[in-house]
Amino acid sequence: MLELRNITRAYELGGERAGVFGVSLEVPKACLAVLAGPSGSGKTTLLQLAGLLDAPDEGEVRLDGETVSALPERARCNLRLRRLGFVFQAFNLVPVLSALENVMLPLQLQGLAEPEARGRAETALDRVGLSDRLHHRPGQLSGGQQQRAAIARALAPEPLLVLADEPTASLDHAHGGPLMDLMAALAQERGVTFLVASHDPAVIARAHRVFRLADGRLVSQD
Repeated sequence: MLELRNITRAYELGGERAGVFGVSLEVPKACLAVLAGPSGSGKTTLLQLAGLLDAPDEGEVRLDGETVSALPERARCNLRLRRLGFVFQAFNLVPVLSALENVMLPLQLQGLAEPEARGRAETALDRVGLSDRLHHRPGQLSGGQQQRAAIARALAPEPLLVLADEPTASLDHAHGGPLMDLMAALAQERGVTFLVASHDPAVIARAHRVFRLADGRLVSQD
């Protein structure tokens, strides 16, 4: 479903060459895949390339059989809105909006009418166990609840691919494990592919597929 073909993206960091170099990998549909490796191994760079937030110097990104990395910026932006979902370490919920309004936001940006956006947002929040927190703002939610709201926001537009950068880094073990169990279950139920960047052993243990990076290169895959 997601293919990265011979991806290279280089940049200078502290006077040294950094980035990712010649990485090729495939992630099938309905898979929870993890990019694993220490800090500086290239996980976030690769995630940004897969999410069309950056363009490779060499190689191509393919999504559902289509080469998407060379699309014009407007087309890439539209693809991010409609076919990709993002989950961030810092949650990135709008603080003045309720959980329901946060999840409705990308749907309304797509042009959905309010009744349909509301219905889909309520369904997504119910699936992540937040049906009793619809009208709570982020500051009224625990860290685990905020991250579940962020997952609901990513899933509500029914994307092909959800990208998550260190989604458990702000959570303790008691909340991080169940969050990853939820992602694994959603991958199977919804047929959505998850690509997660993490060095957390609890995240890696729950993955269907693990791609291990070191110094910007793919060194193994399980």
